[in-house]
Amino acid sequence: MKSRPNGTGGYWQTQFGQISRIAQEPGELDVTWVVSERMSDGGGSTAPSEVTRNAGPMISIEGVNKHFGSLHVLKDINLTVDRGQVIVVLGPSGSGKSTLCRTINRLEPIDSGTITIDGAQLPSEGRKLAELRSDVGMVFQSFNLFAHKTILQNVMLAPMKVRKKSKAEAREKALALLERVGIANQADKYPAQLSGGQQQRVAIARSLAMNPKVMLFDEPTSALDPEMINEVLNVMTGLAADGMTMLVVTHEMGFARGAANQVVFMADGAVVEHAEPKEFFSNPKSDRAKDFLGKILNH
Repeated sequence: MKSRPNGTGGYWQTQFGQISRIAQEPGELDVTWVVSERMSDGGGSTAPSEVTRNAGPMISIEGVNKHFGSLHVLKDINLTVDRGQVIVVLGPSGSGKSTLCRTINRLEPIDSGTITIDGAQLPSEGRKLAELRSDVGMVFQSFNLFAHKTILQNVMLAPMKVRKKSKAEAREKALALLERVGIANQADKYPAQLSGGQQQRVAIARSLAMNPKVMLFDEPTSALDPEMINEVLNVMTGLAADGMTMLVVTHEMGFARGAANQVVFMADGAVVEHAEPKEFFSNPKSDRAKDFLGKILNH
């Protein structure tokens, strides 16, 4: 059993793929999430081996610039995400967080600089780009599920179409992933019959079905009702505990404190600070970060 502070007075405890948060404050909600170990043929993520750890970073961003017309939205961004690391990107609205997230699989093209994923430079277009995108899972603010397909069919679709898995293989894996995110009993329902939190968990399962090397989350809880946020954060925390490489754009400070290895703070299109969560939240260096935290943490 391993325990580590979650930054909110409690601890995350992990053992055999199990993770739970132990509430430390009176009246604080105690939530538990259990995550199965990844199977070699595709259940999720595992902690990276020592061989993998020495193979270089999973994501490398060097000198990236991006403009929307005359607006300079990303300014000379340099960032490295190691294998198995969780990077949380914080910052005010309009700071470039989501744009940065979307450039990593080239949903947004860049004007200059380089982005590499698992040692391969991000192609600008064509089959190579499609292949690389299949290794990068992304979860958006909106769920983007196919309304005319069941939950199970939504999760099965990409492995069958892109990975060329048989229907039986895709179904077996999809059911395992739906069990993992806690909604296997909803498999035969349609998206409109599920809550927002449940739909977002389907979106996570759908991304995991492709066995991604890295997961990108672009404010995955911002469209959810408050009581549904925890169920999504629990799944994400479980992925982090299992060693999935993740870059997460969010305003959820508790998740940043408890699950992140590094916090990146952005403002006006630039990386202003890059530090461990404890250091960032207790001793921010820049006036911009101090102002941001003062507004966020005091409301």
